[in-house]
Amino acid sequence: MSEVARILRREFIYLWYYFDIQLRQIFWYWVLGIAIGSFISVFAKNGIHDLFRRMQGKKWGLFGIIPACLLGIASPLCMYGTIPVAASFSRQGMRHDWLASFMMASILLNPQLIIYSAALGPTVLTVRIVSCFLCGCAAGLLIRAFYRDKSFFDFSGFEERASHDTHPNILIRYLLNVGRNIRATGPYFLLGVLLSAVFQRYVSQEQMVRLFGGDKAWGVLMAATVGVPLYACGGGTIPLLKEWLWEGMSIGSAAAFMLTGPATKITNLGALKIVLGIRRFLLYWAFVIVFALLTGIVVNLIL
Repeated sequence: MSEVARILRREFIYLWYYFDIQLRQIFWYWVLGIAIGSFISVFAKNGIHDLFRRMQGKKWGLFGIIPACLLGIASPLCMYGTIPVAASFSRQGMRHDWLASFMMASILLNPQLIIYSAALGPTVLTVRIVSCFLCGCAAGLLIRAFYRDKSFFDFSGFEERASHDTHPNILIRYLLNVGRNIRATGPYFLLGVLLSAVFQRYVSQEQMVRLFGGDKAWGVLMAATVGVPLYACGGGTIPLLKEWLWEGMSIGSAAAFMLTGPATKITNLGALKIVLGIRRFLLYWAFVIVFALLTGIVVNLIL
């Protein structure tokens, strides 16, 4: 065997070793997330949206932002699924500050991603839930403050899409949803595990601490910036975050990454550009970056 072949074989063994460790640590969180996420999507999605629809006409004013955020987090839909639903709510007269809170929270978090994030430990999970909830509240407050008497969203041309979960047999309906969920998240999940193995093998702990560690604003800024191009799927980033936190990433940097990642995911941006227009789209981008930076800095100061 040549020297090059021996080196390649050795590196493959190392990478497989780290890949296997990461996979064993996080695989069951992924499985449980799919099982619960599909259950909510099939059996609870309509109920969640009906609860939000029944908020219409309630004279809750500013405080309606809170249940709107909670229902947005509970909704299992992705942004392309959320926008047609929000368009339907808007046509029925739903306030745009409540819609903004619902949509912002829905972009950032869902039940499946909460289960995935449990693999990061209770502290990081709590930070993710609280920061996403507060981000949704902040979005609603800003819309209420600056767009109280005019519309912020333009939902013209959007119609609520027909549900895929229509099979008459309940068990088959659920299994079909699980299958779609696996196809949608599985490749990203495995890619995330592979990338975490690569980081573990080739990036030293000292380098990670210099890049993302400590309580300095620089690490938070770097994490927020990396979250913009790197984030593709929530399940795929959990193995990376788990490895980065182990190597020295600060929790504040992780919080910034977990906010900018889903909020600026390319598919979400494409959908939001349609309903916001260029000016409000840029305002949305600036809001996400500023909120993520402030959140990361505050989290590091607290923890």
